[in-house]
Amino acid sequence: MASMLAGCTPWPEEFVDRYWAAGHWRGNTLDNLLRGWAVRYGPRTALVHDGTRVTYARLNRRVDRMAAGFRLRGLRPGQRVLVQLPNVPEFVITVFALMRVGAVPVFCPVSYRAPEVSHLARVTEAVGYVGPSTYQGFDHTATAADIAAQGPFLRRVFTFEAPGTSSPYGGMSTDPSGCHYFPLDSIDAPPERALAQSADQVAFLLPCGDTTDAPRLVPRTHNDYVYQARAAAELVSLTEDDVYLAVLPAESHLAFGCPGIVGTLSVGGAVVLVEDPEPAECLEVIARERVTITSVTPAVAQSWLDVLPTDRADLSTLRLVQIGGAPPHRATAGRMGPELGCRLQQVFGMAEGPLALTRPADPDETVLTTQGRPLSPDDEIRVADADGKDVPDGEPGELLVRGPYTSRGYYRAPGHNARSFTPDGYFRTGHLARRTPDGDLVVTGRLKDVR
Repeated sequence: MASMLAGCTPWPEEFVDRYWAAGHWRGNTLDNLLRGWAVRYGPRTALVHDGTRVTYARLNRRVDRMAAGFRLRGLRPGQRVLVQLPNVPEFVITVFALMRVGAVPVFCPVSYRAPEVSHLARVTEAVGYVGPSTYQGFDHTATAADIAAQGPFLRRVFTFEAPGTSSPYGGMSTDPSGCHYFPLDSIDAPPERALAQSADQVAFLLPCGDTTDAPRLVPRTHNDYVYQARAAAELVSLTEDDVYLAVLPAESHLAFGCPGIVGTLSVGGAVVLVEDPEPAECLEVIARERVTITSVTPAVAQSWLDVLPTDRADLSTLRLVQIGGAPPHRATAGRMGPELGCRLQQVFGMAEGPLALTRPADPDETVLTTQGRPLSPDDEIRVADADGKDVPDGEPGELLVRGPYTSRGYYRAPGHNARSFTPDGYFRTGHLARRTPDGDLVVTGRLKDVR
């Protein structure tokens, strides 16, 4: 299988054949799927943010026109573009528009500052940057300008302004280094003929890594990510009547596709985007928008539980809350269902792909004490000791995974790949886990100096 990008590790052909034969991979790109969703769900609400509603038809039209605008400004297939936007509709629109151009969005958390952004720009040789001019007091455009001045690649900066605000940088301009600046809302042109693309190509690059290490990038293909989002949506019985609250950063693995934003759009549901997980605001949004499903970290869950005794928001529509990012304390997990009036789902997921989830029909004890089972029947799981030998069920060891949505290597990181992937393609997660007799995983901690 040929990858669009040099520096990516493809799946071996025998695994490609296996995943196609099983029906996991179906050969459609995310941006092309959006066209179908727009036809099927046209007048339905796709995105909600701060009172603004975007239908599926309008979302697809905006993606089409932004893609044409990006092409007009010189973006070409295979080029990488950093996307550093908060939870606003423009994040979804920009990502799909770049994919429609054939460019590769590089997800960049809005919390990243100059060292991390510069590192991603350098590794990817990004030709473009999309981000707020300023956000929560930080000057993102100035950071992008500094990066552009340091290297030959970054020459297009697209600045996002919240409605009702104006950029301190004014309109379109060019600086002495030759970098061009464009307001994002000006990236609009008549749609062009659709670009033929392959679903085995890289759809986007997803960052991972802890705070002590420069972020690594995971190439996610259309085939693998479409399958993951679709399977996760099926697992939680997501339908067009569901309303998903994206409270975690939209570019995070859990919020984007577990099933998250992509999974919700795939069934015709509505995605509500909020920029702040502050509990009073989120609970009010759940009540107002009649949210049915959301994803939180243990810290966010705890903050919501803390305000429930004094909050009067109607949470009766909420049916499922996913909790991921880290295993929750048993006490926190035990409170969530009864106090929020919904079902809890534990999720263990990583940008590299591994995804385990408890099932809606699992016994309470399983939901409260485990991170569930792998999403796919073709996920291959090993729990190994320090010598790489499998340990019996119930014994702790390092969790190793390979499967139809788990990457075979980081982007342009041969040293990390040698440490993090076995010769036969298993990803060494760096997490300690044990497997119960029922096949559920219990993640118990992290190994040091693995990756």
